[in-house]
Amino acid sequence: MTKRQPLDLTPEEVAYMRSLVLFQDSHVMVVNKPSGLSSQGGRIQAHTLDDLLWAFKRSNGKRPELVHRLDRDTSGVILIAKTKPAASFLGKAMQDRKFQKTYRAIISSAPEPKQGMIDAALRREEIGREAYMRVVPADAEGAQASQSRYRTLAANEEGAVVELEPLTGRMHQLRVHMAHIGRPLVGDVRYGGALTFAGRGAPRLMLHAAKLTFPHPEGERMTVEAPEPKDFADLRAVAGL
Repeated sequence: MTKRQPLDLTPEEVAYMRSLVLFQDSHVMVVNKPSGLSSQGGRIQAHTLDDLLWAFKRSNGKRPELVHRLDRDTSGVILIAKTKPAASFLGKAMQDRKFQKTYRAIISSAPEPKQGMIDAALRREEIGREAYMRVVPADAEGAQASQSRYRTLAANEEGAVVELEPLTGRMHQLRVHMAHIGRPLVGDVRYGGALTFAGRGAPRLMLHAAKLTFPHPEGERMTVEAPEPKDFADLRAVAGL
């Protein structure tokens, strides 16, 4: 694993990081990232999930490494490799599209049809210091093929909860694809989502990585689920969803 300058975390930060763990063995760790915690880097001067992995520093000065990331405001499952062989194995598996990621999102009205596939190429664009993704023709310069599945789980006059599965791994893919079909995610300021829902202000981007299925380094496929966080479950409940 990468050897970096260790961070000295407080006992409270170590305890907090350990409280996020959903599963771990000698090869992998799976955590439930809260909304508002950046996976890595960024311009905000605060600890990231990557920083907090120093809570698991080993005596040789190494520590676990993130296998993939979630947007700062997205909550849910993140996979972490505990050894260099595991990191190599999982990195290749992700490149080979052997991961299955399942998300839940809240939107203002159910899509029509209730389930389907969105096949729309995306291109990254820089606007000032911000990066966005845009839907572009498949033959446009810089276009990246992108596919997402969606399925409506619950719907009423207030809105809907949908299950989303990205078949490709583009930045902001689910957010842009849902906006493309006229159903942006509640709380998604960047891509046109409603800022209120069921008479309440949206507390954040209402997107949760609920489940991850991946090949374990020892051979079997494994599925880990993260329960919906309180802000997500509360907004569903207020809307009767």
